[in-house]
Amino acid sequence: MPIIKSAKKAARQSIKRKAANQQIKKSIKSALRDFKTNPTPENMRRVQSEYDKAAKKGLLKKNTASRQKSALVRLSKALASK
Repeated sequence: MPIIKSAKKAARQSIKRKAANQQIKKSIKSALRDFKTNPTPENMRRVQSEYDKAAKKGLLKKNTASRQKSALVRLSKALASK
């Protein structure tokens, strides 16, 4: 356990940030699962929006989010051609 006041505060902040980050990751996974089961343009927009939000908040790097969104588009086109 931290002894110094600032270390205690940092520990509290860490817990709150971890919870917020887990919530964002959970929403991304949920949207991705919905898209894979039902690949509609609306679901695709939802997943892309979740990736953008995560990148904006610093949970994912910008290029990582971009790469994931690009993979979604490729998947969508592959499913549409079948």
